[in-house]
Amino acid sequence: MSRLARPAARLATGSNLLVRRLAARAATWCARGRRDDLTGWRAALGIVVRLALLLLGAYLLARIVRALPALMWLLSTGWTAAAWRAGRPAAEATEEEPEEAPAEAAPVLDREAVRTLLLEVMGDAPAVHLRTVLAHLQERGQWEGRTVGDLRAALEALEIPVQPKVKAPGGGPTRGVRRVDLTPSPADTQETSPAASTAA
Repeated sequence: MSRLARPAARLATGSNLLVRRLAARAATWCARGRRDDLTGWRAALGIVVRLALLLLGAYLLARIVRALPALMWLLSTGWTAAAWRAGRPAAEATEEEPEEAPAEAAPVLDREAVRTLLLEVMGDAPAVHLRTVLAHLQERGQWEGRTVGDLRAALEALEIPVQPKVKAPGGGPTRGVRRVDLTPSPADTQETSPAASTAA
């Protein structure tokens, strides 16, 4: 029984990971449909369209499988293989693919670099939503599979204030960062001034 328990647990773990990854990617893709240059329901219309496309794709796939039941064997085989790879134990993955270990590690963030990024995404606006920053990162191949909660935790670890309700282009009030919280305080300016004069 124990010989079957390990493969079954690996397949179950891998299937769970696949579902979470696909759901995160679908949510990210739908979120990118929001228009920052519009407000109200028009801004969210792109999200609704993309969600409808996903539902239509699922419906068409179900109709195709119903018309061609033999296709289910191919889909099941592909899913099982992907779940088996995704459910691989961490120790085994490290031994077989050591070059992929750095990609799985959490990135070390520099506060000044993150501050510059936030100001860049913010543009001329007084604030920026976390979901906008996350979409900006994921469009450039970063923070794939991560959530707004992960971004919030990373910013708070760098002592960058995250406000619960921020008004910014791209939707109603939600979690975000304000420009005023990113600008140096007068105390910081006074602390750096003597150092600069000494260096001169």
